[in-house]
Amino acid sequence: MPEPEYHLYGQAVRDDAGDCIDVLSPPPGTDPKDCLHVLLHVQGAALVRRHGISTVLAPGDLLIGATRHPAGLLRDAECLMVEFRVPCFYLGVRQADVRRTGGLVARGNEGVGSLAAQFLRTLATQARAHRARPGSRLARSVSDIVAILVSELLEREGPEQPSGAAELLARIRAHIEENLADPNIGPESIARSQHISVRYLHKLFQQDGTTVGQFVRQRRLDACRRELERPSHRQSSVSAVAHRWGFVSHSHFSRAFRDAYGVSPREWQAYAAQADGSHPS
Repeated sequence: MPEPEYHLYGQAVRDDAGDCIDVLSPPPGTDPKDCLHVLLHVQGAALVRRHGISTVLAPGDLLIGATRHPAGLLRDAECLMVEFRVPCFYLGVRQADVRRTGGLVARGNEGVGSLAAQFLRTLATQARAHRARPGSRLARSVSDIVAILVSELLEREGPEQPSGAAELLARIRAHIEENLADPNIGPESIARSQHISVRYLHKLFQQDGTTVGQFVRQRRLDACRRELERPSHRQSSVSAVAHRWGFVSHSHFSRAFRDAYGVSPREWQAYAAQADGSHPS
């Protein structure tokens, strides 16, 4: 059987409607260009070259990057891909990490990649409806799954660490996630729970490009953002949500939320309610 004739495409791959599908609209105060792009391979032959290695894509596979122009993507004349765009705001990953996702491949027949591909196919069939309703539950579920997938792929791409240190860091992160609501969680209590020194704890996070405090604060902010946007929690006040996730000071929480997302907690709650066609309390 002859090899397919591949071509290097310098333009963005569009869906059959001629445009990419916005999974969610960028919230107010964010850069509309600050997005992650996900290509769902539907049919035909395609491969991507990255770091000197060629990876052949199968239907259902996902190609993830920070731009609309995937570097090193080659495909034949019969290739069809659907492009999705997700604002980085919803992903909970650092912009520096998003920039290094270019050309990452997630297999559509295994793990989180399989789940993401299924949800994206469903979203694609309802693209017009979801352009009109960017706050739909399906769209938010898609963004959450993509966020998990990107985090998983980034962990595989991360700098190699001794296996013991990597496993310890994973346990520490899990411990933090389980105790986010505890306002007293901090370097001392975290180090004590893992039977290590505070100095070594800081070193582990420094090697990961962040600090203990930054990681805890960002995970709390992400939890508050998700809770404020969900209709089932709209009756909760901003202060109650902040307190539930370990923030003692309302003013400190409001400043941290605006610094992280470019909008105040109340503005975000109102935006999410408007997107869902409901009204905040």
